Amino acid sequence: MQVLSGKEVANAKLDKLSIECDEFIKQNGYAPQLAVILVGDNPASQYYVNSKKKACIKLGFAHKDYLLSANTREADLLALVEELNNDKMVHGILVQMPLPNGLDEQKVIEAINPNKDVDGFHPINVGKLLIGLDCFVSCTPNGVLSILDYYNISTIGKHVVILGRSNIVGKPMASLLIQKGRDATVTIVHSKTVNLKEITKTADILIAAIGKPLFVKADMVKKDAVIIDVGINRIDDETRKKGYRVVGDVDFDDVSSCVSAITPVPGGVGLMTIAMLMENTMKSAKMHSTEEI
Repeated sequence: MQVLSGKEVANAKLDKLSIECDEFIKQNGYAPQLAVILVGDNPASQYYVNSKKKACIKLGFAHKDYLLSANTREADLLALVEELNNDKMVHGILVQMPLPNGLDEQKVIEAINPNKDVDGFHPINVGKLLIGLDCFVSCTPNGVLSILDYYNISTIGKHVVILGRSNIVGKPMASLLIQKGRDATVTIVHSKTVNLKEITKTADILIAAIGKPLFVKADMVKKDAVIIDVGINRIDDETRKKGYRVVGDVDFDDVSSCVSAITPVPGGVGLMTIAMLMENTMKSAKMHSTEEI
């Protein structure tokens, strides 16, 4: 059984981006810049925003962080997004989700210039992805593909079952896998699927993104399947100093003896998300520098 290290793949990606950033600065006289907006004081969101800032600093990217009160009016948030849309030195805009109650997340996403939408959530980018046009691809699904590519795991002709249908992972993941060149046969299963276990057991590659800790057990997977665990969940654990431990949507210990390869949690797909965000920001900076957009 092979452990597919997201840390190894992410580090390789970031090393390459660091070199690209140095070259970009030499050619243009400025660095790629990411602007991140955080509304409220959600601890998990604060952690993710800080991680993105650290990645920017490590790579040599410029960054702007906007920390707004949970009471921020929607009009003021939209005005800030528009200001960043018009700032030629900002190449990527990310509004950290979830937003506090009273703010329309979809309205905010649609306010971001699609050419600066490095999260890949804008409907224009989602639509382009579906029909196979160049666009900013949602970071987590793109990270999954990067792991598969790094370890030379082909999806051509494979049956890929995606457990979960979110706009962030499940739907864009399916869109990516059905494109020519990936050539997978894709099935999406979810909470309303009948005979879910019977379907997951037919998967050559199972991608778990359902948000339920340790949901996937050995009796749900095909022998020698490849398992990609997108889930990040906290569960109580009194034996740990923090009182909890982080686990995926897959019961790693239960399935590891019967699969050919699996991503760990932590240390798997989660680390890829920020790496792909940085890659999208670099892509946007290059597009802006050559005025292709």
